[in-house]
Amino acid sequence: MKKYFFGLAVVLAAVSMVACTAPRIDKQTRSYAEKGDLDLQLDIYRETGAGTQPCLLFVFGGGFMGGERDAEQYLPFFEHMARAGYTVAAIDYRLGLKGIDPSAMDAEGFVRSLAGAINMAVEDLFDATAFLVGEAGQIGIDPERIVACGSSAGAITVLQGAYERANRTALAERLPEGFHYAGVVAFAGAIFDVTGTPVWKEKPCPIMMFHGDADATVPYKEITYGNIGFYGSHAIARQLSALQTPYSFYSVANAGHEYAVVPMNDFRAEIECFLDQLVWEHRPLMINTSVDEIGLPERKKDFLLEDYIRNNLTN
Repeated sequence: MKKYFFGLAVVLAAVSMVACTAPRIDKQTRSYAEKGDLDLQLDIYRETGAGTQPCLLFVFGGGFMGGERDAEQYLPFFEHMARAGYTVAAIDYRLGLKGIDPSAMDAEGFVRSLAGAINMAVEDLFDATAFLVGEAGQIGIDPERIVACGSSAGAITVLQGAYERANRTALAERLPEGFHYAGVVAFAGAIFDVTGTPVWKEKPCPIMMFHGDADATVPYKEITYGNIGFYGSHAIARQLSALQTPYSFYSVANAGHEYAVVPMNDFRAEIECFLDQLVWEHRPLMINTSVDEIGLPERKKDFLLEDYIRNNLTN
């Protein structure tokens, strides 16, 4: 019995020693742009004493109406990625749908407002990227290894950013000359296009997407209104497959918008694998993963534009 307690004490002491010697995660807040009376900031998370690292640039969710860059639900993911060897930069951006009146919003008004909100968010994403590239040496990041990552509205922002960069649009001119993201990770995102089905003029960087096929907030497939379309992860994966460009798509059966957050906790190993293999090792892989939870009930999937408007404006 004495030997047992002695052994247990040794183990506990060893665990305590490891915990005490593990590098601390430091947080630093910087201003990256002023837009009107708004001071847009970003939080930088990295291990104490870390050298030059790749950067994970994170954009929060909230329907372009709310949300915070340091919301509690994101912090465990930030810490995990910092301990995995990344500098995490979580950014502010302007919320283009904040304060709108749902009772006065019809389909056309919603589409017009959403387009403006997305463009505004992408502009801020690009400005934050330019700031990080300019301050890369001081922060300790490799400017050629910046991965854009986002949740919900943030996922829409980073996917739209990859699309704008691949098409060299006027908005993409805000990025440093010759810059391209090393990769994109999107949790329940989509691309918005006002000219019809999206056409990629260049192959984008490797893209990873997670999406539930019963998402009533961000389209899983696509929804159109005239020439205007909102193209979700399933539609984007088809386009990337046609382009023969690397991507990884996790399609989750009968899951809703919770997959804007779930992968940050439950699929960390898969995210790191994507980054290691498709982004850093440049492996030419197109990965389609179907996830089915046994016993999960069948959920509604045939949503109309009005459903997305209602769900976004009432959440």
